[in-house]
Amino acid sequence: MALRRTGDSDRRGTASTLVIVGLANPGSDYEGSRHNVGGDAVRLLASRHGVRLTLESRQRALSATVVCAQGSVTMAVPTTFMNESGAALAPLLRRTSLADLQRLVIVHDELDLEPGRLQLKFGGGLAGHNGLRSIAATLGTQDFARLRIGIGKPATKEQGVDYVLVRPRGAAKLALVRDVEAAADALELILEHGLEEAQRLVNANRD
Repeated sequence: MALRRTGDSDRRGTASTLVIVGLANPGSDYEGSRHNVGGDAVRLLASRHGVRLTLESRQRALSATVVCAQGSVTMAVPTTFMNESGAALAPLLRRTSLADLQRLVIVHDELDLEPGRLQLKFGGGLAGHNGLRSIAATLGTQDFARLRIGIGKPATKEQGVDYVLVRPRGAAKLALVRDVEAAADALELILEHGLEEAQRLVNANRD
């Protein structure tokens, strides 16, 4: 079901000009996993801006709002499991009264990008990502921005579930921490320069 348009009765305070949502599975079992890098990047961004993501009444996402060069920006991490991410978006977008879904940025892990690679894009396919699929079904569109965080692919398809859900160790763990920091840096570019300029800067860095 597509997200219904927000009306005046749904609005709560100042409307957000930008909403950034990091995808992750909830619970300690999934902390530090590759699948949770989107949520980890948004949590780090919130920490850098001195705010803590909290759960508001009737919401299905932890969130916080800051004011920056782009106006009022809401950062959020769903409390739903990844494949139900869309259920968190509907109440979040009603509360923030986001008028333009192209000002929605979904931050997520991406198997089709090598570790250490980031890509900021608008619209496009869902690449088999269950979180993106759920969000697109809820919104009734795929035309939202995505910050894709490369995690690469496992050696075999059979290793896929463990690869994304189990915490990496050693050098792979340290590399994932660096990738989360790089993703938070990319989000900082959005806050400072806006989506279009951030897209140019992020996608130009291929090294």
